Amino acid sequence: MSIEPDLSRISLIVITLNEENNLGRCLESARGVGEVIVVDSMSDDGTLRIAGEYGARVFTREFVSNADQKNWAMDQAALEWVLILDADEYLSAALREEIAERIVSARENGFWLYRRNEFLGRTIKHCGWDRDRVLRLLRRGRGRYPERAVHEHLELKGKAGRLRERLDHIPYRDLDDYIERMKSYSRRGALELHRKGKGSFPGMVLRPPARFLRMYILQLGFLDGSAGLMLCSFAAISVFFKYASLRELSRRGPEEER
Repeated sequence: MSIEPDLSRISLIVITLNEENNLGRCLESARGVGEVIVVDSMSDDGTLRIAGEYGARVFTREFVSNADQKNWAMDQAALEWVLILDADEYLSAALREEIAERIVSARENGFWLYRRNEFLGRTIKHCGWDRDRVLRLLRRGRGRYPERAVHEHLELKGKAGRLRERLDHIPYRDLDDYIERMKSYSRRGALELHRKGKGSFPGMVLRPPARFLRMYILQLGFLDGSAGLMLCSFAAISVFFKYASLRELSRRGPEEER
């Protein structure tokens, strides 16, 4: 009989908005953590019910940004270590064991987790996704997220280590889900550029094909077959929409940011 890894020193944080299709798998993979904190942004599906079934402390809070939600959630954590997961991420048995082992005598204040990403039912091994990593496990009080409209990154006080086992990530249910998220990310990315005073030209012309060539050729996306081709193509389209949105923001003025 195998012994369950001891995760009792960890506060798990998950930020949610209509995540009933993902949240159960995420929380199930982290069973045994000392506490579960779910910060929800007014979901109208079964997200809160599922969180309750797993014994989570559930907070409903108006969404400002992912950085703001995660910083607020970390302030609620009570245990020594904090693990931050998106609802579409989950821990393998091997990663659970490695986390439990490393935090026992860790000298580091945090750990990078490399992700194993799936797109349209296929694990993507190239396209740059093979190097995808996130800083999500840290000692409580040793990190914060600087405010950004999109692609927030944790800033850690002190040394960060790296875990060997990968964090599983299924970011999109299907193409419809990808397209909906792409529109949101493109808009938020445009806001970030607008606030920095960036212009839409020549980025609108140069950056989309550059993104495709980098992912599909230089990062060997063609080896991921049709899924790789679609991923690289949609990534380029997403960049185009970001700069198109930036052009609209520049034309309409700062009141559009609100």
